[in-house]
Amino acid sequence: MLDKFRKAKQVELDMLAQMQNEGKKFTPYAGERPSFADAIRRDEGGLKVIAEYKRASPSKGDINLGLSAGDVAKMYAAGGASAISVLTEKEYFKGSLTYLDEIKPSGLPMLRKDFLTDLMQIDQTLATPASALLVIVRMFEDDGYLKEMIEQSHAFGLDAVVEAFDEEDLARAKKAGAKIIQINNRDLDTLGIDMNRSIEFIKQKDDGEIWICASGINDPEDCAQMNELGYDTVLIGTSIMSSPDPQAKLSALVAGGRS
Repeated sequence: MLDKFRKAKQVELDMLAQMQNEGKKFTPYAGERPSFADAIRRDEGGLKVIAEYKRASPSKGDINLGLSAGDVAKMYAAGGASAISVLTEKEYFKGSLTYLDEIKPSGLPMLRKDFLTDLMQIDQTLATPASALLVIVRMFEDDGYLKEMIEQSHAFGLDAVVEAFDEEDLARAKKAGAKIIQINNRDLDTLGIDMNRSIEFIKQKDDGEIWICASGINDPEDCAQMNELGYDTVLIGTSIMSSPDPQAKLSALVAGGRS
């Protein structure tokens, strides 16, 4: 799947390269960019929830396309989300960078969730109100470039959420200086879920790190389990977006993680 995502992003990379060659630059977003890390770090109440605006996925197809980004932002803020993840990949997730602007009025810090592989995409992200971006370890063959992607993000005031799928990814993330580590329970070959990843990998959490559990969180009991294991936060998209009442669903998940 990552190869497919990489190919789908090539048009964007070509456009960014052309801009760079022509000396064109993005205008950085001038408004407030609240701290993503501060918002998702666990506190005395327990686990936090990152709610995701997700209109489609390869595993589920279309998801509640009638919900606008603005509507979802209001529901997520009222439902107790600590931050919002926004899918911006177009081909497979029907995302858009414009959704970041539409969700900004919620006041919650936003994660640009996409398949980013080039430093040029940091500049592109800085032109939006996003507070963080996703860096998937497996998208980088070169450890040096992975480290540079993380460090450059931090240097410009963006939090880098560094995603790992297995032990090798996790080791590379730590070596590259990841401060926020996201464990994804989805198998990219079968698109199935293996929650044992989150259960086992959390044992390697070090002081000062913020850990996120992603994929496979559907019920308040799942949030309670991840809270007990020591995760700072969970990222939840499909189970909220596909619910008849996303705000109520989110509220129940938040309560589960704080119980």
